Amino acid sequence: MSYFIHESSYVDENVLIGDGTKIWHFCHIQSGASIGEKCSLGQNVNISNNVRIGNGVKIQNNVSVYEGVELEDFVFCGPSCVFTNDLTPRARYPKGHQGYKPTVVKEGASIGANATIICGNVIGKCAMIAAGSVVTKDVPDYALVAGVPAKMIGRVDEYGNITERFEV
Repeated sequence: MSYFIHESSYVDENVLIGDGTKIWHFCHIQSGASIGEKCSLGQNVNISNNVRIGNGVKIQNNVSVYEGVELEDFVFCGPSCVFTNDLTPRARYPKGHQGYKPTVVKEGASIGANATIICGNVIGKCAMIAAGSVVTKDVPDYALVAGVPAKMIGRVDEYGNITERFEV
């Protein structure tokens, strides 16, 4: 295997890491996680138990990918974007993984800096989530969404070019 893990990062047992992947400073990869080939995990990234990450995924600094989240191939996660996995969390009454709502980010989708993805939703293929948006429902393939809550404001192509804008 040929991958890079910075000496300040922790990788638990029972983790799969693909060739060409780079894991930078202060990351933690938890047991059961699977990370594909040629991925890049920036500083202070946490990959929780049993998370599946495809090939060519780029996760910028300060992102936690919690159990129940799946990132397909070539997904981009901007700095400090947020995933949730429990719609009604309680510190006193934790549900554990049985209570998690799955979230899937489809191939080629991009999530902007500081966006929040509420669990139980699917982000479509090549969709683009604007920085600071809060996604509360499924996002169609090739959709451009923005706002709180996020609303579809246009369409993008697989390169990220805006191909259509909607009046909002």
